[in-house]
Amino acid sequence: MADTVSIAAMIPRMSVYTELSESDISIILADYNLGVLTSFEGIAAGIENSNFFINTEGHENSARFVLTIFERMDETELPYFMRLMRHLAHNGLACPDVMRRNDGSLLFEVHGKQGCIVSCLSGKTLDELNEAQLFSSGRALAQLHLAGADFDEHRNNPTGMAWLEENIAAVMDKTSAHYGSDAVQLLKSELEFQRSCNWESLPTGVIHGDLFVDNILFEGDVASGIIDFYYAHSAPYAMDIAITLNAQAVLLSEDDDARIEAFLNGYQSLRLLDEEEQKALPLLLRLGALRFWVSRLYDALFPRGGAMTQTKDPEEYRNKLMLHRHIG
Repeated sequence: MADTVSIAAMIPRMSVYTELSESDISIILADYNLGVLTSFEGIAAGIENSNFFINTEGHENSARFVLTIFERMDETELPYFMRLMRHLAHNGLACPDVMRRNDGSLLFEVHGKQGCIVSCLSGKTLDELNEAQLFSSGRALAQLHLAGADFDEHRNNPTGMAWLEENIAAVMDKTSAHYGSDAVQLLKSELEFQRSCNWESLPTGVIHGDLFVDNILFEGDVASGIIDFYYAHSAPYAMDIAITLNAQAVLLSEDDDARIEAFLNGYQSLRLLDEEEQKALPLLLRLGALRFWVSRLYDALFPRGGAMTQTKDPEEYRNKLMLHRHIG
Protein backbone atom coordinates (compact mmCIF):
# COMPACT_ATOMS: atom_id res chain seq x y z
CA MET A 1 0.00 0.00 0.00
CA ALA A 2 1.21 3.51 -0.75
CA ASP A 3 2.30 5.59 2.22
CA THR A 4 -0.15 8.36 1.34
CA VAL A 5 -3.85 7.55 1.23
CA SER A 6 -6.73 10.00 0.92
CA ILE A 7 -8.64 9.40 4.16
CA ALA A 8 -11.62 11.55 3.23
CA ALA A 9 -12.49 9.56 0.15
CA MET A 10 -11.70 5.87 0.49
CA ILE A 11 -15.13 4.23 0.89
CA PRO A 12 -17.90 6.66 0.02
CA ARG A 13 -21.67 6.27 -0.27
CA MET A 14 -21.68 5.48 3.42
CA SER A 15 -22.24 7.09 6.82
CA VAL A 16 -21.99 6.32 10.52
CA TYR A 17 -25.22 5.00 12.00
CA THR A 18 -23.67 2.50 14.44
CA GLU A 19 -21.17 4.12 16.78
CA LEU A 20 -18.18 1.96 17.77
CA SER A 21 -15.89 2.57 20.73
CA GLU A 22 -12.19 1.87 20.90
CA SER A 23 -13.01 -1.20 22.97
CA ASP A 24 -15.50 -2.46 20.35
CA ILE A 25 -12.92 -2.23 17.56
CA SER A 26 -10.16 -3.78 19.68
CA ILE A 27 -12.39 -6.75 20.42
CA ILE A 28 -13.17 -7.14 16.70
CA LEU A 29 -9.47 -6.96 15.81
CA ALA A 30 -8.65 -9.68 18.34
CA ASP A 31 -10.12 -12.18 15.87
CA TYR A 32 -7.81 -10.99 13.05
CA ASN A 33 -4.07 -10.99 12.50
CA LEU A 34 -3.96 -7.30 11.61
CA GLY A 35 -2.10 -5.81 14.56
CA VAL A 36 -3.22 -3.69 17.52
CA LEU A 37 -5.53 -0.69 17.15
CA THR A 38 -3.79 2.68 17.40
CA SER A 39 -6.54 5.04 16.15
CA PHE A 40 -9.81 5.13 14.23
CA GLU A 41 -12.28 7.61 12.76
CA GLY A 42 -15.74 7.51 11.19
CA ILE A 43 -16.16 8.11 7.47
CA ALA A 44 -18.84 10.76 6.95
CA ALA A 45 -19.65 10.34 3.24
CA GLY A 46 -22.65 8.51 1.87
CA ILE A 47 -25.91 6.94 2.95
CA GLU A 48 -25.78 3.14 3.22
CA ASN A 49 -23.50 1.66 5.90
CA SER A 50 -21.33 2.68 8.86
CA ASN A 51 -17.62 2.92 8.02
CA PHE A 52 -14.44 3.61 9.93
CA PHE A 53 -10.79 3.96 9.09
CA ILE A 54 -8.78 1.89 11.53
CA ASN A 55 -5.03 2.19 12.00
CA THR A 56 -3.03 -0.62 13.55
CA GLU A 57 0.50 -1.42 14.65
CA GLY A 58 2.30 -4.70 14.45
CA HIS A 59 0.98 -6.02 11.14
CA GLU A 60 3.80 -6.75 8.72
CA ASN A 61 2.04 -5.49 5.57
CA SER A 62 -0.53 -2.77 6.12
CA ALA A 63 -1.45 -0.52 9.02
CA ARG A 64 -4.65 0.99 7.67
CA PHE A 65 -7.93 -0.73 6.91
CA VAL A 66 -11.59 0.11 6.42
CA LEU A 67 -14.11 -1.39 8.82
CA THR A 68 -17.72 -1.52 7.61
CA ILE A 69 -20.90 -2.21 9.59
CA PHE A 70 -23.81 -3.22 7.34
CA GLU A 71 -26.91 -1.31 8.37
CA ARG A 72 -29.82 -2.35 6.18
CA MET A 73 -28.47 -4.90 3.75
CA ASP A 74 -29.85 -8.42 3.57
CA GLU A 75 -27.45 -10.42 5.73
CA THR A 76 -27.96 -13.48 3.55
CA GLU A 77 -26.41 -11.56 0.62
CA LEU A 78 -23.30 -10.35 2.43
CA PRO A 79 -21.22 -13.48 1.68
CA TYR A 80 -21.77 -12.81 -2.03
CA PHE A 81 -20.13 -9.38 -1.79
CA MET A 82 -17.26 -10.69 0.32
CA ARG A 83 -16.49 -13.49 -2.12
CA LEU A 84 -16.89 -11.18 -5.12
CA MET A 85 -14.38 -8.64 -3.81
CA ARG A 86 -11.89 -11.37 -3.02
CA HIS A 87 -12.40 -12.87 -6.48
CA LEU A 88 -11.85 -9.55 -8.23
CA ALA A 89 -8.87 -8.60 -6.05
CA HIS A 90 -7.25 -11.96 -6.75
CA ASN A 91 -7.95 -11.72 -10.50
CA GLY A 92 -6.10 -8.53 -11.24
CA LEU A 93 -8.56 -5.77 -10.33
CA ALA A 94 -7.36 -3.03 -8.00
CA CYS A 95 -10.14 -3.19 -5.39
CA PRO A 96 -10.43 -3.82 -1.64
CA ASP A 97 -9.52 -7.34 -0.54
CA VAL A 98 -11.62 -8.70 2.33
CA MET A 99 -9.53 -9.66 5.33
CA ARG A 100 -9.98 -13.17 6.71
CA ARG A 101 -10.53 -13.70 10.41
CA ASN A 102 -8.42 -16.22 12.30
CA ASP A 103 -11.08 -18.89 11.74
CA GLY A 104 -11.14 -18.20 7.99
CA SER A 105 -14.47 -16.36 7.94
CA LEU A 106 -14.94 -13.00 6.23
CA LEU A 107 -17.60 -11.37 8.45
CA PHE A 108 -17.78 -10.43 12.12
CA GLU A 109 -20.71 -9.49 14.34
CA VAL A 110 -21.00 -6.48 16.64
CA HIS A 111 -24.07 -4.93 18.32
CA GLY A 112 -26.25 -7.45 16.50
CA LYS A 113 -24.97 -6.40 13.06
CA GLN A 114 -22.48 -7.92 10.65
CA GLY A 115 -19.36 -6.23 9.36
CA CYS A 116 -16.09 -6.75 7.53
CA ILE A 117 -12.59 -5.32 7.33
CA VAL A 118 -11.05 -4.61 3.93
CA SER A 119 -7.68 -3.39 2.70
CA CYS A 120 -7.06 0.24 1.79
CA LEU A 121 -5.96 1.32 -1.65
CA SER A 122 -3.64 4.10 -2.74
CA GLY A 123 -4.98 7.19 -4.47
CA LYS A 124 -7.82 9.60 -3.89
CA THR A 125 -11.26 10.36 -5.23
CA LEU A 126 -11.93 13.43 -7.36
CA ASP A 127 -14.97 15.66 -7.60
CA GLU A 128 -14.79 15.78 -11.39
CA LEU A 129 -12.81 13.79 -13.96
CA ASN A 130 -10.97 15.17 -16.95
CA GLU A 131 -10.92 13.31 -20.27
CA ALA A 132 -7.70 11.42 -19.47
CA GLN A 133 -9.17 10.28 -16.17
CA LEU A 134 -12.41 9.28 -17.89
CA PHE A 135 -10.40 7.16 -20.34
CA SER A 136 -8.68 5.44 -17.41
CA SER A 137 -11.99 4.99 -15.60
CA GLY A 138 -13.52 3.34 -18.66
CA ARG A 139 -10.54 1.01 -18.88
CA ALA A 140 -10.89 0.15 -15.17
CA LEU A 141 -14.57 -0.72 -15.63
CA ALA A 142 -13.67 -3.03 -18.51
CA GLN A 143 -11.05 -4.64 -16.25
CA LEU A 144 -13.77 -5.24 -13.66
CA HIS A 145 -16.05 -6.88 -16.21
CA LEU A 146 -13.24 -9.10 -17.48
CA ALA A 147 -12.02 -10.02 -13.97
CA GLY A 148 -15.54 -11.01 -12.95
CA ALA A 149 -16.36 -12.96 -16.11
CA ASP A 150 -15.65 -16.31 -14.43
CA PHE A 151 -17.22 -15.42 -11.07
CA ASP A 152 -19.76 -18.23 -10.77
CA GLU A 153 -22.24 -16.65 -8.34
CA HIS A 154 -25.38 -14.76 -9.39
CA ARG A 155 -27.25 -11.90 -7.76
CA ASN A 156 -30.43 -10.48 -9.25
CA ASN A 157 -30.73 -6.77 -10.00
CA PRO A 158 -31.98 -5.19 -6.73
CA THR A 159 -33.28 -2.11 -8.58
CA GLY A 160 -35.00 -3.70 -11.55
CA MET A 161 -38.46 -3.09 -12.93
CA ALA A 162 -40.32 -4.34 -9.86
CA TRP A 163 -38.22 -2.02 -7.67
CA LEU A 164 -38.86 0.92 -10.00
CA GLU A 165 -42.61 0.36 -10.00
CA GLU A 166 -42.77 0.00 -6.21
CA ASN A 167 -40.64 3.04 -5.45
CA ILE A 168 -42.24 5.29 -8.05
CA ALA A 169 -45.62 4.46 -6.53
CA ALA A 170 -44.24 5.24 -3.07
CA VAL A 171 -42.88 8.69 -3.99
CA MET A 172 -45.64 9.81 -6.34
CA ASP A 173 -47.74 11.93 -3.97
CA LYS A 174 -44.80 13.61 -2.26
CA THR A 175 -43.07 14.18 -5.61
CA SER A 176 -46.10 16.09 -6.83
CA ALA A 177 -46.13 18.24 -3.70
CA HIS A 178 -42.39 18.96 -3.63
CA TYR A 179 -41.31 18.84 -7.29
CA GLY A 180 -44.52 19.53 -9.24
CA SER A 181 -46.82 17.70 -11.62
CA ASP A 182 -44.24 17.77 -14.44
CA ALA A 183 -41.99 15.51 -12.40
CA VAL A 184 -44.84 13.07 -11.82
CA GLN A 185 -45.66 12.95 -15.52
CA LEU A 186 -42.01 12.34 -16.37
CA LEU A 187 -41.84 9.44 -13.91
CA LYS A 188 -44.95 7.85 -15.39
CA SER A 189 -43.87 8.36 -18.99
CA GLU A 190 -40.36 6.98 -18.58
CA LEU A 191 -41.53 4.01 -16.53
CA GLU A 192 -44.00 3.11 -19.27
CA PHE A 193 -41.26 3.38 -21.90
CA GLN A 194 -38.82 1.23 -19.96
CA ARG A 195 -41.49 -1.45 -19.50
CA SER A 196 -41.41 -1.88 -23.28
CA CYS A 197 -37.64 -2.55 -23.39
CA ASN A 198 -35.95 -5.93 -23.16
CA TRP A 199 -32.25 -6.30 -22.46
CA GLU A 200 -32.02 -10.08 -21.99
CA SER A 201 -29.95 -10.67 -25.14
CA LEU A 202 -27.17 -8.25 -24.16
CA PRO A 203 -23.82 -9.63 -22.91
CA THR A 204 -24.19 -10.06 -19.17
CA GLY A 205 -22.03 -10.65 -16.12
CA VAL A 206 -21.20 -9.14 -12.76
CA ILE A 207 -21.40 -5.33 -12.75
CA HIS A 208 -20.45 -2.70 -10.17
CA GLY A 209 -23.77 -0.86 -10.45
CA ASP A 210 -22.67 2.30 -8.60
CA LEU A 211 -19.42 3.59 -10.09
CA PHE A 212 -19.75 7.26 -9.16
CA VAL A 213 -16.67 9.46 -8.87
CA ASP A 214 -16.55 8.76 -5.14
CA ASN A 215 -16.13 5.04 -5.82
CA ILE A 216 -13.00 5.21 -7.99
CA LEU A 217 -9.54 6.29 -6.85
CA PHE A 218 -6.89 8.07 -8.89
CA GLU A 219 -3.18 8.72 -8.83
CA GLY A 220 -2.84 11.60 -11.23
CA ASP A 221 -4.76 10.72 -14.38
CA VAL A 222 -4.62 6.95 -13.78
CA ALA A 223 -7.34 5.03 -11.96
CA SER A 224 -5.73 3.24 -9.01
CA GLY A 225 -8.71 1.35 -7.60
CA ILE A 226 -12.45 0.74 -7.52
CA ILE A 227 -14.33 0.55 -4.22
CA ASP A 228 -17.83 -0.01 -2.76
CA PHE A 229 -19.21 -3.16 -4.39
CA TYR A 230 -22.43 -3.38 -2.38
CA TYR A 231 -24.65 -2.71 -5.40
CA ALA A 232 -22.91 -5.34 -7.52
CA HIS A 233 -25.15 -7.83 -9.31
CA SER A 234 -25.59 -9.72 -12.54
CA ALA A 235 -26.76 -7.50 -15.40
CA PRO A 236 -25.82 -6.39 -18.92
CA TYR A 237 -22.34 -4.86 -19.03
CA ALA A 238 -23.82 -1.99 -21.04
CA MET A 239 -26.04 -1.12 -18.06
CA ASP A 240 -22.91 -0.63 -15.95
CA ILE A 241 -21.46 1.56 -18.68
CA ALA A 242 -24.63 3.67 -18.78
CA ILE A 243 -24.72 4.09 -14.99
CA THR A 244 -21.07 5.12 -14.97
CA LEU A 245 -21.39 7.52 -17.90
CA ASN A 246 -24.27 9.27 -16.15
CA ALA A 247 -22.28 9.45 -12.92
CA GLN A 248 -18.89 10.47 -14.27
CA ALA A 249 -19.11 11.87 -17.80
CA VAL A 250 -22.48 13.60 -18.09
CA LEU A 251 -22.21 17.04 -16.47
CA LEU A 252 -25.05 18.61 -18.48
CA SER A 253 -22.45 20.73 -20.25
CA GLU A 254 -21.30 21.34 -23.82
CA ASP A 255 -18.31 19.04 -23.19
CA ASP A 256 -20.42 15.96 -22.46
CA ASP A 257 -20.00 14.35 -25.90
CA ALA A 258 -16.21 14.50 -25.67
CA ARG A 259 -16.30 13.22 -22.09
CA ILE A 260 -18.52 10.27 -23.04
CA GLU A 261 -16.25 9.46 -25.98
CA ALA A 262 -13.17 9.49 -23.73
CA PHE A 263 -14.75 7.02 -21.30
CA LEU A 264 -15.97 4.71 -24.08
CA ASN A 265 -12.53 4.79 -25.75
CA GLY A 266 -10.97 3.71 -22.48
CA TYR A 267 -13.48 0.92 -22.00
CA GLN A 268 -13.11 -0.36 -25.55
CA SER A 269 -9.33 -0.35 -25.29
CA LEU A 270 -9.89 -3.60 -23.35
CA ARG A 271 -13.39 -4.80 -24.26
CA LEU A 272 -15.17 -3.88 -27.49
CA LEU A 273 -18.91 -3.25 -27.39
CA ASP A 274 -20.89 -5.31 -29.87
CA GLU A 275 -23.44 -3.76 -32.22
CA GLU A 276 -26.40 -4.57 -29.98
CA GLU A 277 -24.73 -2.97 -26.96
CA GLN A 278 -24.01 0.18 -28.95
CA LYS A 279 -27.65 0.44 -30.02
CA ALA A 280 -28.90 -0.18 -26.48
CA LEU A 281 -26.66 2.34 -24.75
CA PRO A 282 -28.75 5.51 -25.39
CA LEU A 283 -31.83 3.81 -23.93
CA LEU A 284 -29.87 2.39 -21.00
CA LEU A 285 -28.66 5.92 -20.24
CA ARG A 286 -32.33 6.79 -19.77
CA LEU A 287 -32.92 3.75 -17.57
CA GLY A 288 -29.86 4.53 -15.43
CA ALA A 289 -30.97 8.13 -14.98
CA LEU A 290 -34.48 7.02 -14.00
CA ARG A 291 -33.15 4.52 -11.48
CA PHE A 292 -30.97 7.05 -9.65
CA TRP A 293 -33.57 9.80 -9.84
CA VAL A 294 -36.09 7.53 -8.13
CA SER A 295 -33.55 6.43 -5.53
CA ARG A 296 -32.65 10.02 -4.68
CA LEU A 297 -36.31 11.05 -4.59
CA TYR A 298 -37.03 8.31 -2.08
CA ASP A 299 -34.08 9.26 0.15
CA ALA A 300 -35.03 12.96 0.00
CA LEU A 301 -38.73 12.41 0.65
CA PHE A 302 -38.34 9.67 3.27
CA PRO A 303 -35.11 10.59 5.13
CA ARG A 304 -33.76 8.37 7.88
CA GLY A 305 -31.54 9.27 10.82
CA GLY A 306 -27.83 8.75 11.28
CA ALA A 307 -24.91 10.26 13.13
CA MET A 308 -23.55 11.56 9.82
CA THR A 309 -25.60 11.45 6.63
CA GLN A 310 -25.68 12.84 3.12
CA THR A 311 -28.76 13.19 0.92
CA LYS A 312 -28.05 13.78 -2.77
CA ASP A 313 -30.05 16.13 -4.99
CA PRO A 314 -32.71 14.28 -7.04
CA GLU A 315 -32.94 17.10 -9.58
CA GLU A 316 -29.53 16.27 -11.05
CA TYR A 317 -30.83 12.95 -12.32
CA ARG A 318 -34.17 14.35 -13.40
CA ASN A 319 -32.23 16.72 -15.66
CA LYS A 320 -30.03 13.90 -16.98
CA LEU A 321 -33.11 11.84 -17.81
CA MET A 322 -34.65 14.75 -19.71
CA LEU A 323 -31.38 15.23 -21.62
CA HIS A 324 -31.27 11.58 -22.73
CA ARG A 325 -34.95 11.58 -23.68
CA HIS A 326 -34.38 14.66 -25.83
CA ILE A 327 -31.35 13.16 -27.57
CA GLY A 328 -33.02 9.77 -27.99
